[in-house]
Amino acid sequence: MMDDMSSTSDGEYAKYWTEWFLYLRGNEYFVEVDEEYIADRFNLTGLNQEVDHYVPALQLISDELDESRLDEHTREAVDRSARHLYGLIHARYVLTTRGMHKILDKYKGLGFGRCPRVLCNSQPLLPVGLSDIPGRHSVKLYCCHCEDVYNPKSTRHATIDGAYFGTSLPHMIFQMFPTLVPEKSIVRYEPKIFGFKLHATADLHRKQDKIRDQQAKRLVAAGIEPPAL
Repeated sequence: MMDDMSSTSDGEYAKYWTEWFLYLRGNEYFVEVDEEYIADRFNLTGLNQEVDHYVPALQLISDELDESRLDEHTREAVDRSARHLYGLIHARYVLTTRGMHKILDKYKGLGFGRCPRVLCNSQPLLPVGLSDIPGRHSVKLYCCHCEDVYNPKSTRHATIDGAYFGTSLPHMIFQMFPTLVPEKSIVRYEPKIFGFKLHATADLHRKQDKIRDQQAKRLVAAGIEPPAL
């Protein structure tokens, strides 16, 4: 997570730990995990083996920890563990129906930004991890139009662990809400010199079109309706 998360200036007036955490700059991608979800220990199965200071960290998230009994070093360690634990819980929660709806609200509000690819026409993005194992990759942004991933624009977001969102989130959402997926397009950028296509690029496009037509014919022969382009 980020260095500025240790500062209390952004959320010092928050009444609850989760409220404070979500208020911190750079944590805009996260959604609030329901208290009931955290209270159900079944949802947290196995996380005690992945997080140091698990019990006090969970108590801190649940606003049940008396921090006055901890020395400064232990308090900082518990705070780091609490942030990591919340991220791991968050990865599970966003795959629930309620969690996906919360992510979807941010998606509709452009909370994750738009695709930087010009031909995607500002398609909204969704967060995704390249690994479900913490510490491997930072969070990326997935575009369902070009089906590619991009780095967040802000360095504050670029340091968030991708495992806190997981590798399945955007695909689960589009499975549940297929109407959100835009129609596929075969529009491509065509490099030109003085209005003429480059020979190598034009040849590549012809080969791609030929392969696409052959695949469509095979699908028709097999009694399968080819996807509309």
